[in-house]
Parts: sequence; C-alpha cells; structure tokens
Amino acid sequence: MGDFIKKFFDIKFLKFVMVGVLNTIVGMGLQFLLFNLFGIEKNICTLIGNVIGSILSYFLNKYFTFKNTEKGWKPVFRFALNIAVCYVLAYSVVMNIVSYICTANSISMFNMSIESFSANFSMLVGACSFVAFNYIGQRFFAFKEKNEDK
Repeated sequence: MGDFIKKFFDIKFLKFVMVGVLNTIVGMGLQFLLFNLFGIEKNICTLIGNVIGSILSYFLNKYFTFKNTEKGWKPVFRFALNIAVCYVLAYSVVMNIVSYICTANSISMFNMSIESFSANFSMLVGACSFVAFNYIGQRFFAFKEKNEDK
C-alpha cells in the first residue's frame, strides 16, 4: 500500500496541480475579461473560459504532466470522456449527496443559513471531488502509461 501511495502522489501529481492552477487562472481570467471588458453574457463567458481551460489542460497534461506520446483522436476522446464523467460524478452525484446530508441534518457554519451553507459547502466538495476524480481519470485512463499496470 505504501508503494501505491508513493507512486500515486509522485511528481506527476505535483505537475497536475500546477497545470490545474494555470488552466484555472487562464480559464477564469478569460471569463472575467470577456464579461467585464466586452460585456459578453456570463454563460457564454463561462463556456468559452472552460473550453479554453480544458484545451490548455489537455495539452499541458498530455505532454508535460503525463508525457503521453500516443497519437490520434483516442487520447482526445478519452480526455473528453473523462472530463464529462468527472463532471457528472462531482457536480451531480457528490454535490447532491453533500447538499442532502447538510440539509437533512441541519448542518451549518459561519452564521449562514442551512440552505446557504449547504449550497456553498456542496460546491466546494464538488470542486474538490472533480479535481480528485479528474487526476485519477487522466492518469489511469486518458493518458495511461502502458507500463503503469506493472
């Protein structure tokens, strides 16, 4: 188990986090720039920022983080599928479960209403879950090394 933990949290994990920070800055920066400077509708800005952030994430993680040399559309498809599955798991499943637990048990903090705390906390847990699921999916599915099974 110790070897698995060391392998899981290796330099690739650190690189993945660095890429995530960079693509978040680029994607969200673009969203705010388009919204505030050009007056583009916020849903359009969010879509554009997320698409550009995802494209940046694909190339940086493929070539920098995981050093994947596979050619063609297969890694693109696996990456897109991974993003979609992670999104559904994190923001539909995990977020709703956390929200339900908070609301059903009247959990709140920071002098917030139960509903407000539930919404904010579930978004935070959803985002953290997305990052965790995404790392696992990219490392072991989208950009899986051929010798990683061994």
